[in-house]
Amino acid sequence: MTVLRKTILNIAFGLMGLALAGLPAALAQTTAQPDTYSEDEVVVAGHKFFGTVSGGLASVVERAFSSYGEPNGYILGEEGAGAFVAGARYGEGTLYTRNAGTHKVFWQGPSVGWDFGGDGARVMMLIYNLPSVDSMYQRYLGVNGSAYLVGGVGMTVLSNHNTYVVPVRAGVGARLGVNVGYLKFTAEPTWNPF
Repeated sequence: MTVLRKTILNIAFGLMGLALAGLPAALAQTTAQPDTYSEDEVVVAGHKFFGTVSGGLASVVERAFSSYGEPNGYILGEEGAGAFVAGARYGEGTLYTRNAGTHKVFWQGPSVGWDFGGDGARVMMLIYNLPSVDSMYQRYLGVNGSAYLVGGVGMTVLSNHNTYVVPVRAGVGARLGVNVGYLKFTAEPTWNPF
């Protein structure tokens, strides 16, 4: 064999050895648990949480997944809201993440618009692009519309920069209107919606 052929073969075998040495690490990355939640996981958690009022949950969650993909966190909780032109919403729940565990969260926020009525709801909030639990404690702006008497399942979208919160509500009450507002998430409860 010529020196050139030997050199080329040595380089090729060396590169194969390096590639094979990195293979276990690559396999470990693909078999590790992802930081996001699949649609099936969210629907199962939602059905357990919402119980019998979860009739339209699967279609609402499917719409959220088709628009935003897989969330890297979600909140299960309860809230109450009321409005007569101006309104307020208060809630509490648990934030679930794969990489940072579970955390108690509270939310409150004002709204203003053509909005009348009151409601109480169980809420699942899908969280997208959440970099850390501490970054959850901010204000998320959005537009909300409601039109129901007695009960319903609905979805809105709130955002803060690149982080999105998609509340899926199954509630009871009488509500009609469209409003603009925000939700402020906190680690402790507060009555101040601002």
